[in-house]
Amino acid sequence: MSPIATQRIHSIATIGADGIGPEVVNAGVQVLRQLAKLDGTFDLEFKDYDWSSELYKKTGQYIPDGGLEELRKHDAILFGAVGAPDVPDHISLWGLRLAICQPFQQFANVRPTKIFRGTESPLRKAEHGDLDWVIVRENSEGEYAGQGGRSHRGQPWEVATEVAIFTRHGVERLIRFAFETAQKRPRKFLTVVTKSNAQRNGMVLWDEVASEVAKDFPDVKWDKMLVDAMTCRMVLDPKSLDTIVATNLHADILSDLAAALAGSIGIAPTSNLDPTRKNPSMFEPIHGSAFDITGKGVANPVATFWTASEMLVWLGEEEAAKKLMESVEAVTERGVRTRDLGGKAGTQEVTDAVCAELEKAFKGSRK
Repeated sequence: MSPIATQRIHSIATIGADGIGPEVVNAGVQVLRQLAKLDGTFDLEFKDYDWSSELYKKTGQYIPDGGLEELRKHDAILFGAVGAPDVPDHISLWGLRLAICQPFQQFANVRPTKIFRGTESPLRKAEHGDLDWVIVRENSEGEYAGQGGRSHRGQPWEVATEVAIFTRHGVERLIRFAFETAQKRPRKFLTVVTKSNAQRNGMVLWDEVASEVAKDFPDVKWDKMLVDAMTCRMVLDPKSLDTIVATNLHADILSDLAAALAGSIGIAPTSNLDPTRKNPSMFEPIHGSAFDITGKGVANPVATFWTASEMLVWLGEEEAAKKLMESVEAVTERGVRTRDLGGKAGTQEVTDAVCAELEKAFKGSRK
């Protein structure tokens, strides 16, 4: 379909980076191009950036000089994964992903989780619809703020400190965002997760701020849990949860557990959001670089498709995002699944199946 005068155009930066990252990002771009072509009311312009561990090993930099200013020109960023066996993880993470998230103030990390139609949860009593959560993770503070250091290296008394940073400003903006997220969902229910029995400063601040912010959302029911008890509740009573908010470290761990409980980490998406929209937000699957399957054509692209759908919602293309997710679930329901979901399909087979399903969906809607 040729561009029309009223067509909305969104500029997307793509960063495949390491491992299976380029494979799943390419799959995501293929599906997004198909979706935009079929929809016709919007278009997506992609620009690829070859920032990766290979570039770091050649140049000593993950992001070239002026790279962030280039990224600022885009409406959103579609990111693959960073991490390589021959580069220490703290160097790759801080060199690329966090080097984008922190300067761009992407303080709200949003990770939805659900059991897809046609897939199984390892929880024997959980079925499609029983586990449907959104985890809101603080993305700029806590143990990942980068505060701390090491001294007396190599000595028996060597000291390493990792300082968890919690500011009232950072906590309040994130918890307010979580209440707003819960308010938009049908159940209007939020669980605040901390560890305030043992961490009596930062976590108590979280509890206090949550109680204060809750007063502004009388239509949202909420409760709070200690993070260790929360792991049990997620496994034993998934129906009791809906929207969850937690610190950078706690939500990082809980969201991986959530993905596994839903069936596979290969389906889990992430949005790194700047809710002020002063900077572009970044969207990525959470599965990592998975070097053990890189280049084999078996990586699950579903996490990237769901991530792409979340990106479209953020860009204001809600109907297209809905069609994409419906098509993905139609594909998983009829058994076109990768090995992590109990199937035998490869990356390209799943991608092609979703593209074909999108074509059917649009033909059906135009009858």
